[in-house]
Amino acid sequence: MSVARLTVVIMADVVIPVPGIRSVPLADLDFTVVDVETTGWAPEDAGITEIGAVRVHAGTTIAEFGSLVNPGTPVPQAITELTGISDQMLASAPPVAAVLPGLLAFAEGSVLAAHNAPFDLAFLTAACAGMGRAWPTFEVLDTVRLARHLMATPQEVPDRKLATLARFFGTPVRPSHRALDDARATAVVLDELLGRLADREGVMTLDDLDSWLAARDAEAAAQRAVAGTRDAEPDTASAPERWLAWLLRALRRRH
Repeated sequence: MSVARLTVVIMADVVIPVPGIRSVPLADLDFTVVDVETTGWAPEDAGITEIGAVRVHAGTTIAEFGSLVNPGTPVPQAITELTGISDQMLASAPPVAAVLPGLLAFAEGSVLAAHNAPFDLAFLTAACAGMGRAWPTFEVLDTVRLARHLMATPQEVPDRKLATLARFFGTPVRPSHRALDDARATAVVLDELLGRLADREGVMTLDDLDSWLAARDAEAAAQRAVAGTRDAEPDTASAPERWLAWLLRALRRRH
C-alpha cells in the first residue's frame, strides 16, 4: 500500500509484540530500522528530506517504507553532493506532516533502531512536536552504541561508521546516504550485532540488554577517567625510563 505521495510501503505479515515487550526474547521482536536524510545537522535549523525504514523479524525483512520529504527550505549544495537529493527532486514531495503518520503506523508495536539513533530521533521527534503530536514511547536501540562494545578496534574495524560495519558484515546493500538503502544496511548490521549479543554475552531480552549496556558504559567511563588521570600527571620519568616504556609498548604492539 502507499502512504502519502512518493511513499512506498511493501507489507508482509507484521507481528505485534505482546505486552511486556522488555521481557520478550529479542529474537521474537519486530525491529523497525529507520534512517533520515536532512538539510543539516540539527532540527532547529534543518529539515528532513527523506525517510526510509525497514521492519525486520528474526533477521528477515517483512516490510519497507520510503518517502522523499519536502523540507520547505532549499537543500544546501553540500548536502545535495553528499546525498544526491536536490531541490528539483523534492519540489513535488509531500511535507513531513503527510509522511510521519505513515511511518509511525508502520513502526507500531516494534522496537526502533538506527545508526546514531540520537540524530534520527531528534529530527523525528521535532517533526512530531511541530505537528502538535506526541511522540510514541518506542524502545530504541542505537547500533553505534552496540558496535562500540561489540566490535573490536582496530582488530576488526577501524571505526564504527555504518559504511565500515556494512563492509565488515558484507551487507547486500551498501550505505549511500539515501534513507532506504542506509536503513537496509543498518538492518543487516543490527542482526549481526544481536547475534553477537546472544552468542557471546548471553543477552536475550531488552531488560538484559539495558543491564549489559549500563555495565559496559560504566567500564568505558572508568577507563576514560583513568586515562585522563594519567594524561594529567606530570612526566617525571628520566630519559632512559621513557625510552624503556616506549620500547615495551612497541614490543606489545608487535604481538
